[in-house]
Amino acid sequence: MPSLAGLSFPAGRFEREMCDLYGIVPDDHPLPARLVRHFHWPRGWHPMRHDAGEPPVFGDVDGPYPFRPVEGPGVYEIPVGPVHAGLIEPGHFRFSVVGETILNLKARLWFVHKGLEKLFHGRTPEDAIELTERISGDTAVGHTLAFCLAVEEALGLPVTTAVSRVRAMLLELERIHNHVADIGALCNDVGYGILNGHAQHIREQLLRSNAALTGHRLLRGAIRPGSATIRQAPDVAQLAAIATDIDEIIGLALGHSVVRDRFTGTATLTQQQAADLGTLGYVARASGLDIDARRDHPFLDLPPAFAVRTLTDGDVLARFLLRTQEIKTSLNVIAELLDTSQSHVHSTNNSLTGLAPSHPRSGVGIVEGWRGTITHRVELAADGMLTRVKIVDPSFFNWPALPVALTDTIVPDFPLSNKSFNLSYAGNDL
Repeated sequence: MPSLAGLSFPAGRFEREMCDLYGIVPDDHPLPARLVRHFHWPRGWHPMRHDAGEPPVFGDVDGPYPFRPVEGPGVYEIPVGPVHAGLIEPGHFRFSVVGETILNLKARLWFVHKGLEKLFHGRTPEDAIELTERISGDTAVGHTLAFCLAVEEALGLPVTTAVSRVRAMLLELERIHNHVADIGALCNDVGYGILNGHAQHIREQLLRSNAALTGHRLLRGAIRPGSATIRQAPDVAQLAAIATDIDEIIGLALGHSVVRDRFTGTATLTQQQAADLGTLGYVARASGLDIDARRDHPFLDLPPAFAVRTLTDGDVLARFLLRTQEIKTSLNVIAELLDTSQSHVHSTNNSLTGLAPSHPRSGVGIVEGWRGTITHRVELAADGMLTRVKIVDPSFFNWPALPVALTDTIVPDFPLSNKSFNLSYAGNDL
């Protein structure tokens, strides 16, 4: 097929993924190197093909990964990972450095590629929920909701406003506890550990509240195709108290000159770079891109408290501030949704029992997860079984932006910069 990489950088990456997993070759691609398949994967084996069969013996077939060499006086390399000192998933980072200044960074991912999309094949939509909730563990609501919206579109299954309100509340609760954790971690990365302790204490309160609502600290179990169910409404008074505590942390962080100095101007991603790379979520909005699927692809008309927040500096400080603004927006949206939901908050709608398409159908679900836009596309056979599921986590779009932002940043600021993006390995390495 003809390549679109010259028109769209993200399209070029999808083409490389298709080439690796399906063997579909994009003609005249400017960067035809492997993307997903590591170089010990056998040549000519494309695991997503229906006739792929069992994997052949892996070995060092095509040699080492072709990292871009950087040469010149005083240039040296720092390899980091894929095994890291912290409790994070594997990724290899190759820094080319002069002194402490980063000239070039290459991130090598897909060490935890699981063949996840193929695990959906042959399952019913209900049976697939256990997979959607675990695509990226911190985004159970976002991925499950995108999947359910896709299934509901494929089947033409209507969803009541009450169900959509419950789903919207869960989506914002997931956004809040993740943003709070990031705010604390960013403070920790500049040596302000006590604020991280406070933030983690707040997150723990949120997680316990999540468990009371759904039976799971990460909000699993609440959303199913055609329905949404929670055990009780969120406690408005508790959320108001948490909002006050979060404001205190933000004030202490921004009032500290060292924190501001470390955040300001660090790992800047310009608006043009963000647009060219196709970035999503808070990474894009912190660089001035006015995009948000809650407004652009709504599954519910959100209350007046909702607004898309953007900043223009594109640095660590902007990504920190945007998180703080989105927490406040999410808390206000939840309060207004509770006010309008009234007794319908414990809402269950249609089920898929006995419902199957009369012919193969497809559908798409688009959701603004806490990291950014999540997209699922499903194909259903006439018997209602899944024959294809395509998943796109925002991290697939945002990982290439991290090396760009780190150009001319010093090596000691890499952990801080990396956390300001906080990208998912699991969501990328499907």
